[in-house]
Amino acid sequence: MKQYLDLCKHVLENGTKKLDRTGTGTISTFGYQMRFNLKEGFPLLTTKRVYTKAIIKELLWFLSGSSNIRPLVLDNVRIWNEWPYQKYQNSNEYQGETIEEFIEKIKIDEEFANKWGDLGPVYGVQWRNFNGVDQIKQLEQELKTNPFSRRLILNAWNPPLIDQMALPPCHMMAQFYVDGDGKTLSLQLYQRSADIFLGVPFNIASYSLLLHMFAKVCGFEVGDFVHTIGDAHIYLDHVDQINTQLTREPLPLPKLKILRDVESILDFKYEDFVIEDYEHHPALYGKVSV
Repeated sequence: MKQYLDLCKHVLENGTKKLDRTGTGTISTFGYQMRFNLKEGFPLLTTKRVYTKAIIKELLWFLSGSSNIRPLVLDNVRIWNEWPYQKYQNSNEYQGETIEEFIEKIKIDEEFANKWGDLGPVYGVQWRNFNGVDQIKQLEQELKTNPFSRRLILNAWNPPLIDQMALPPCHMMAQFYVDGDGKTLSLQLYQRSADIFLGVPFNIASYSLLLHMFAKVCGFEVGDFVHTIGDAHIYLDHVDQINTQLTREPLPLPKLKILRDVESILDFKYEDFVIEDYEHHPALYGKVSV
């Protein structure tokens, strides 16, 4: 994952300090692109451990069209917990619960979860119902019947609904591309805002997995994942963790295996995916800014 370390170096060397919505502060640059050839291995960061269960579970949650964190909470996936907790803290019903107590209520009380675990019309809702359009089913059909189309787009940025979302989409648009030989499928992601320490390793792996899934279902080989970033930033409280990674030598990439043939991308289950030979340096932790 030299590409990721090059991104880190670029931001540290060329970025400027910038205030941000969260109040944490960042070192930020604008406009950056990485390219990963998925034939060379699955691009899972090796300079720290990345929680692969959360990546797979979150992607399947997106594909389900859900906007409530309860299915993730029940699987002990915590990556979306802070946003509904913040909303709950600002409500009249907040009684001083810690985030752990809040999440336990989400887990055991479905009525409470329906009210306070919903994120609004975020990624999965837009993927499956963008103003009445199921983009996932549409993409799958187009890839099978019209693979050379230049309109193979997956869009999460729905302007009239942005204010209803707990967090407006960061990874906001993806475009699929089939090579002229009709055999190889690639994907380019445009990400408007990229948290380099916490978010970007997830985003790389998640959209690479999505590319593998579409390729498997639609009969293609995997090609390149291209990651184009707008505001590429390192939060000031993550600089030490980034510098630690820059001292670590990248390890060989793992391999992704999909164990089962399915008719539709919506038929995949968590158990269908295996990451093999994942060697990594020790985990590094950082606070999420909300």
